[in-house]
Parts: sequence; C-alpha cells; structure tokens
Amino acid sequence: MEISVEIDAVGLLCPLPVLRLRKVLDGLAQGAVVRLCASDGASWIDVPHFCAQAGHVLLSAEDTTGLKIYLIRRG
Repeated sequence: MEISVEIDAVGLLCPLPVLRLRKVLDGLAQGAVVRLCASDGASWIDVPHFCAQAGHVLLSAEDTTGLKIYLIRRG
C-alpha cells in the first residue's frame, strides 16, 4: 500500500489532528492513503468518527506506547 502523505500531529491537542487530516484529505484524489501519527488520546475517538461522517475509510488504528497511528483512505 502506497502512502500519499504522512501527517505528524504529535503534541497537538483535539481538534487539531482531525483538522489537519481533513485539510490534507481535501487536497488528495479519491483512494489516496494518509498516515496520521498523533499523541492526543481524544484522537482515538475523533479520527474514526470523522472518517465515518466524512465518507473516508479507516484502514487501521494502532496504539503503541501512547503514539496513535492511523491509516486512512480518502473516500
């Protein structure tokens, strides 16, 4: 799987990780994959909710020692 863009949102608090994700996804073609790294615990709820509401696909969500890594396909 080719990742089109990586977003480093480590250290940013809600809602900034999702706002950065939305801005990047808006500029990509349908089917593009974005990797988002965040440290805010609220992103664990916010990112899946945003994807469901905006029509994007959350391919994976991983929490490794406080770092949340998401793969999202633009819908």
